[in-house]
Amino acid sequence: MFDSPLAIVAVLGLNVLISEWLVRRTVLRHFGTALLVIVVTAVCANVGMIPTGALGSPVYSGVFTYLAPLSIFWLLLPIRLKDVARAGGPMITLFLIGSLGTMLGVWLGMTLVDGAESIGPQHAALGGMFTGTYIGGSVNFNALAIEYDVQEDGLLYTAAVAVDNIWTAVWMVATIAIPRLFARRRVTAKDAKPDLGIEDDTETLHPADIGMLLALGAGAIAFSEMAAGWIERSFDFGVPSILITTTIALIAAQIPAVQKIAGCRLLGMFAVYVFLAVIGAYCDIGELARIGDLGVTLFLFAGTIVIVHGAVTFGGAKILRQPMSLAAVASQANIGGGTSALALARSLGRSDLVLPAILIGSLGTALGNYLGFLVAGILGG
Repeated sequence: MFDSPLAIVAVLGLNVLISEWLVRRTVLRHFGTALLVIVVTAVCANVGMIPTGALGSPVYSGVFTYLAPLSIFWLLLPIRLKDVARAGGPMITLFLIGSLGTMLGVWLGMTLVDGAESIGPQHAALGGMFTGTYIGGSVNFNALAIEYDVQEDGLLYTAAVAVDNIWTAVWMVATIAIPRLFARRRVTAKDAKPDLGIEDDTETLHPADIGMLLALGAGAIAFSEMAAGWIERSFDFGVPSILITTTIALIAAQIPAVQKIAGCRLLGMFAVYVFLAVIGAYCDIGELARIGDLGVTLFLFAGTIVIVHGAVTFGGAKILRQPMSLAAVASQANIGGGTSALALARSLGRSDLVLPAILIGSLGTALGNYLGFLVAGILGG
């Protein structure tokens, strides 16, 4: 087993490379880099090449503590609030409908499994985590986990990550299949060729751009932590630091000078891929097999969320007479995040939905944090 931090970093970087190669050169292009990097790293961890999440590593802690918040900040910087409307009314509407479906699913799921009894004191935090991740993607999942110290409960956290990964993978397959099954123009849907978007993912950077992005990201996170601490000491009221970081990023994104900085999306996506790779390392099959009833409980809970979300989103598309491909991308932006939604749009041959996928995916990353903490507070009563 490679347990040296540098060796683990090397494996994580290599897994991103392998996943990108598979997406660009093989039939696995339909699954996208975001999903493949989870699977590839999960395999590496479960065969003993690198430590699993249960064994832990300073690299994993560093990614969660520093890289995950940085990825959130960088991916929010390209958001121009005035441009969100470019995603189109139907896409935004379906995305918001899907978000409501997720919140409804969390409530129904927690009621179904009797979360307070079967999960325990962290059931409210877990509800917030799944709300965040199924509105804006996996980055939100970890943002709430860190804030509520769920990672300190290794068994619960590992089970939650594994179940989240399983259902995210299942839903990716579902959103690829549903438009092909129900699209009005079956031939077009069937024959559509994936758009790998290689040009979109390639960017020319200057050292000054990277320096500026690192300074802005690290500075915003440091300020957010200090501000959260000051607010709690002064007003005896806790504000999650990640929400302050999110707000700073959204404000900064509207400044013309910040808009000109190259590399936000490139560094943000790479950081997300590394983050997802670590998530894959936490998908410990052996550990999942050992958690017994808790695993079944979380599997039913997460499954209820996804099924309710899907029914609400695709049902809304039917009522509004919108294409299933549009609903699939909007839904994937919720469940898998902007990267997965972008990959789905490409796999469906809908290049016209790539920009909307990015926009609503980024919106979801921001919205997921706010709604995740809201739901956690409600469930905590």
